[in-house]
Amino acid sequence: MAGKLFVCPTPIGNLEDITYRTLRVLNEVDLIAAEDTRHTIKLLNHFEINKPLTSYHEHNKQTKGPILVEKLLEGTNIALVSDAGMPGISDPGQDLVALCVEQGIDLEVLPGASAFVVALVGSGLPSWKFAFEGFLDRDRKNKKKRLEEIKYEQRTLIIYESPHRLKDTLKVMEAILGDRKIAVCRELTKKHEEYMRSEISQIRAYYDENDPRGEYILIVDGSNETGPDKEDSYDGLDERAYVIKLMEEGLSKKDAIKKVAKDRKLKKDLVYKEVLDL
Repeated sequence: MAGKLFVCPTPIGNLEDITYRTLRVLNEVDLIAAEDTRHTIKLLNHFEINKPLTSYHEHNKQTKGPILVEKLLEGTNIALVSDAGMPGISDPGQDLVALCVEQGIDLEVLPGASAFVVALVGSGLPSWKFAFEGFLDRDRKNKKKRLEEIKYEQRTLIIYESPHRLKDTLKVMEAILGDRKIAVCRELTKKHEEYMRSEISQIRAYYDENDPRGEYILIVDGSNETGPDKEDSYDGLDERAYVIKLMEEGLSKKDAIKKVAKDRKLKKDLVYKEVLDL
């Protein structure tokens, strides 16, 4: 009988935020797969949990993922944890979950701490609709390109950022998104937890004079502009490029072909032939 994968959220700072259910599961599984075993062992020692640990992180997921899947198929029950928060949110946990779904392996996701939810609710900005961006690209050119792409997103934006890139990100955001409302959330649930709620320009000016410290979550007000008509941006694309563009924006291949055929007044099979290899 195959084992089960338990996706276990861990505290994002305050150890009191771990759930009774997570503690029970960590005590019951056969193996714990951790983003950083050195970090997780401290958590386990604090709660007097003695279970075997193995590493599973961004740099070994291609080789370690199949190994963990094989163990699960052999009957091993495995708990997946990240350094903090919910595995699968901006970490390689999503890849292991996808492998388990592919193989039909039973999995159970436990509820618990998630940093971006805490930041969003505490920001004071609209929380009924939001877009989670995670970390922007480290490369400045790619960062600017992505911000241009989401410039007219009307939902509240959620962005993770490291302290040594925060200043540059704020400058680029102000230049591309404009001077919007923003909440800069730092060290959530920890001793030096801090929310700064203002406009981007004021937060940028503050960090021009002060060095960023800790991990940051930026909650940015959505755009109040609709932006240019998307159809205009498709005019210069051939049918294949048009399909690819629509798929990048979230449409399935089938729906993209259907839309291109309708917009260009072509038969669907003609468009289909252009994208057979996709």
